[in-house]
Amino acid sequence: MLPLDVCIRGAGVVGRTLALLLARDGLRVGLVDASPAAASGASDVRAYAMNAASKTMLETVRAWPDAAHATPVLAMHVRGDAGGEVTFNAGAEGAAALAWIVDVAPLLERLGEALRYQPFVERIPKPQAAPLTVVCEGRASATRDEFGVNYEVTSYRQTAIAARVQCERPHGQTAHQWFDGGDVLALLPLGGATGHEAALVWSLGEARAGELLALGAPEFESRLQAASHDALGKLTLSTERAAWPLQLAKADRWCGPGWALAGDAAHNVHPLAGQGLNLGLADAALLAQVLRERESWRSPGDTRLLRRYERSRKADVMAMSAATDGLQQLFSQASAPWAWLRNRGMNGFEMSGPVKHWVARQAMGRL
Repeated sequence: MLPLDVCIRGAGVVGRTLALLLARDGLRVGLVDASPAAASGASDVRAYAMNAASKTMLETVRAWPDAAHATPVLAMHVRGDAGGEVTFNAGAEGAAALAWIVDVAPLLERLGEALRYQPFVERIPKPQAAPLTVVCEGRASATRDEFGVNYEVTSYRQTAIAARVQCERPHGQTAHQWFDGGDVLALLPLGGATGHEAALVWSLGEARAGELLALGAPEFESRLQAASHDALGKLTLSTERAAWPLQLAKADRWCGPGWALAGDAAHNVHPLAGQGLNLGLADAALLAQVLRERESWRSPGDTRLLRRYERSRKADVMAMSAATDGLQQLFSQASAPWAWLRNRGMNGFEMSGPVKHWVARQAMGRL
């Protein structure tokens, strides 16, 4: 193969998507994939909430999963801990869906298939020299440290528990979320329009998460059903439970001479808004655009060029980080005045008209 234009370290969703976008523009890409089997996502119980912008991008590179693995969300019901409620509806926003809940393994498989038919991308077992190296290794990136980047991490002292559950009642393509004194429980619809399966994401304090993870399946299911207020009837675990610590994190620099960061290697937010992967894919989209539109005499690793990407994406990520962090901090306050304030605020937001529509369109990726 001819010399590379770009070397991408990390073959997750963001890295694979970026490789396809750059190859479509004629750049020769090396995608470092040292462990293809581990990256397949075959045993991953997580599901991604993907907005319209992410869907459109994946469709352009022919990597959007089929309907069985990408369930449209037609409504979302958010409940507070003292009577607050907010409901979003796709029809009210003039959209086909608020988001799509996508299985990890089929998405990675479709991206892998697209890569196999892309002659400008070479899967490589270790990094190779290139004018530009893009780090997409996730929040635990070792390459980021090699470039001397400071990754500032603030722990939420929370753990996310993820699993798949079978629901007694059909989900009706509605996503459910409950805020309860700092805990955030989400049940996201899977399996198509008439499905009875949901992806569970339960963010809890570390001690409480440890207690729940230690329970047997029947007792865990009982606690889960109580926390979900029987919205979908009896809930039964259909997979093992996975867990990981939650944090707010950001890199002090996203680029330098011949390198750039993207996705969780650059930023990490609380999952309560379901925007983590959408932010990473937006990084990939803008970096590809900046490289596509560069002056003919600029190398892909030109620092001035890469700073265009950094400035634009940092602003968007900071806004989302502030919003998710603010909500998490607000709902973690235990006193009665705070509970009254946040639930009254939710009900006010529900009646806010244009403000609510604007927030919905932001989350949907329809600006």
